[in-house]
Order: sequence, then C-alpha cells, then structure tokens
Amino acid sequence: MTPIVSVKSLTKTYSTGFKALNSVSLDIMEGEILALLGPNGAGKTTLISTICGITKPTSGTVTVGGHDVITDWRAARQMIGLVPQEVSLESFERVHKTVSFTRGLFGKPADPGHIDKVLRQLSLYDKRDNKVMQLSGGMKRRVLIAKALSHAPRVLFLDEPTAGVDVELRKDMWKVVADLRSQGVTIILTTHYIEEAEAIADRVAVINKGEILLVQDKADLMRQMGKKQLRIDLTAPVSAIPEKLARHNLALANDGSTLIFTYDTKGERTGITALLNDLQAAGLQLTDLATEQTSLEDIFVGLVKESA
Repeated sequence: MTPIVSVKSLTKTYSTGFKALNSVSLDIMEGEILALLGPNGAGKTTLISTICGITKPTSGTVTVGGHDVITDWRAARQMIGLVPQEVSLESFERVHKTVSFTRGLFGKPADPGHIDKVLRQLSLYDKRDNKVMQLSGGMKRRVLIAKALSHAPRVLFLDEPTAGVDVELRKDMWKVVADLRSQGVTIILTTHYIEEAEAIADRVAVINKGEILLVQDKADLMRQMGKKQLRIDLTAPVSAIPEKLARHNLALANDGSTLIFTYDTKGERTGITALLNDLQAAGLQLTDLATEQTSLEDIFVGLVKESA
C-alpha cells in the first residue's frame, strides 16, 4: 500500500544550531488516524509545519499524495488541511463567510453546498450567521476545523485540537474525528492528552528530541509493551514481603496493606495461581483482588525516559 504522506530522512536545523528534527522517517497510510505523541519541544509542531510546507527542511524529502512539498508545493498543499494550536480568527466575521473565504484561498470556486455540509458535520450550521466573537471556545475550535476542511483536503493535521476544551466537548471532537476518518480523510493529531490517542488513534508515533522513537499499531503496542498488575488488598498490613512470597514479582503499597503483582500477559503462565497458593501458605488473608492494565501513558512515559 502506497502511503499518502511519506517523510524520508527529514532534518531541520535552525540558524542557532538547534536540531529540531533529526533524520525523521515516517509513512502515513490513507484513511488512518495517527497520534503523534511527545513532550514539549519534542519536534511535533516542527514536523507538521514541514509537512505542510510552512517550515523549510534542512535536508530530506516529504511527499503528500506523491507530490513533493518543495518542488510541487501547490499540489501538495491542496491535499492538506491544517488546524493549528492557536485560535486565530477574525472576531467580527460571520462563521459561514470566514469558512467560505478560506476555501477561496486555495483557488477553489464558491460552493455554498459544501460549506453547509461541513458546518452541519461540525454542528456549526445553526451558528453559520453568528459572528465568531459570539462563539464559545469549543465552537471556535470547530470553526478552525471547518476552515481546514473547506477545500475538501484528503489529509487533516490537528495540532492539539482539544487544548483548553472541557471533557464533554473533547469527546464530541473525538466523534467528529472518527466521522471524518469514516469518510476517508487521513488524520494526524498531536496531543498532550494520552487518553485521546488511546481512544481514537489507529497507530501511535512517539517523538522525542527530534527523533521518532516508535511507530506502531496502537493495539499491538498495548499487547507487546503493556503489562498487567494484580492488586491484592490484605485484611492486615505487613511490614515486609514474607519469605514464602519472595519468588514472586511483588511490591508493597498503602503502608503494607496492599501487594502489587506485575505479570506478563504474553507469558504461557501468569503465575497468579501459584501466588494465591503461596499467599494462603504464608497465612495472609485477602479482602479484595483487582487487575489493572498498563496504559498508553505508562508506555509513553517509559519510552521518553529511555531516550532522555
């Protein structure tokens, strides 16, 4: 399958000598949602800006739909919609007009029907005659997405799309993103909300210090790197792990009232049965058992720490 976005050995070094991107290579497939994760200053925005033709790379190549973003920039840019982090809109302009104006910037003929369709899709149609200044923060972010979709791009970049948006609106935005993907739009989003990537992404890419650390299917990543923990609450606290339990991977928590057993879900045996037998032999009584799966956030933090 040919990727719709292909980044090869991309490097960006600023005049100060700071290397924002270091030989980044990344293929993005048509119709997928890719979450680009990384701490502040990792290179996320620089990578997006370079793909979108806003920042000129020092070396390497980027193609969008087969069009080089430098030598064939006009065709490449026609395929891209970009929703930036900052909300920058004309406060006194009306919603329908500001979205239509953006379409014109791409040389597209007026198409009120398409603009109305986009506004309906983003639950903005009832606000089409409102001035931007009359909208809530969440609605303004929807207007940014509408502007990015005004010329019917095949690739949509969302740079921190739900920053500053409350939880309810954030989940509404997730539904919008899923709906766009169902229509064949390829979506790349950067986010600080790990649960956002966990909820809607097909694949996850982790970047730190200008280098891609990992690109993998989200479900495979969770299976391969995720571990489970068994939480064992005791009727009475213990000051140390009993000798009869020394062979198990245990840790004390809650001032000795809880034992934490970490195990590999891919293993042939989890060791839980043997642990429970040894708990009984050690004379420990339980009040509760609960399992917890390692989250994408745990995996992300671990990867970033390793690369530090």
